[in-house]
Amino acid sequence: MTDQTYQPTLSQLRAFAAVAEFRHFGTAATRLGVSQPTLSQALASLENGLGLQLIERSTRRVLVTADGKRLLPQAIATLEAADRFVASAAGEGLRGTLRLGIIPTVAPYVLPKLLPELRTRVPALAPHVIEDQTARLLDGLRSGVLDVAVLALPAEAAGLVEIPLYAEEFVLVLPRGHELAGRDDLKPADLDALPLLLLDEGHCLREQTLELCRANEAHPSAVGDTRAASLATVVQCVAGDLGVTLIPAMAVAAETSRGTLDIATFAAPAPGRTVGLAFRSSTARGDDYGLLAEIIRECRPC
Repeated sequence: MTDQTYQPTLSQLRAFAAVAEFRHFGTAATRLGVSQPTLSQALASLENGLGLQLIERSTRRVLVTADGKRLLPQAIATLEAADRFVASAAGEGLRGTLRLGIIPTVAPYVLPKLLPELRTRVPALAPHVIEDQTARLLDGLRSGVLDVAVLALPAEAAGLVEIPLYAEEFVLVLPRGHELAGRDDLKPADLDALPLLLLDEGHCLREQTLELCRANEAHPSAVGDTRAASLATVVQCVAGDLGVTLIPAMAVAAETSRGTLDIATFAAPAPGRTVGLAFRSSTARGDDYGLLAEIIRECRPC
């Protein structure tokens, strides 16, 4: 039975929300920036105080109990209310901790300029960067583990505000001397029968590439045979003559400088993506995040 005088702490609620989101104690602890024993103790204290089991643990998996599912929305609402309280107390402007999620196909090309710019323009801001795939970033936003996320739009997730930052075209990266090298009039149908290399499952760029092929009835010859967790790896596979790949325009300068590669571009309207900033619609810091969007927009590579 729950002790009616019991008052959970925000740390306990954050531990519960993080474990419920990631279903893994190690990952949840990393995301919160605490040790796993500290996380486990916070969750255990919350369960003891409530007299309820919120998380079912076993050696193989972590499950949210029926009571946990019932109480999770209220825990998230409480955390969001606390964040709004702190933001209001801090006054106007970007300051304090900012938990910034960012997808791997944007992070290496935006962060080198963005982080120094933030230090200069908003020195009171303390950004914590979390690089991850889109689905997990969206989960982090919904659970309150993240404040904002930079990802490909549209995210099409309820309860989020999306601010477009920039649009960029896709570029075809080829082994040196490939017959398509140097062309600037490619059509998506030209991908047909090419040995196309992709990022691993869960990366939005992989899904965007496959959707481009499906929409144009292109049937690459080697989809899935080689997959990588980063653009740097997949581009080096191209340099090793294992196939070809599509990468965002902003990544071309950084990734093609490390190998013997050629590129080809598409005729207008070229396929591409829109990158944007997403945050919860319930936040009280929408104006601050609008300013952050402006700074990120200015820091994109040319």
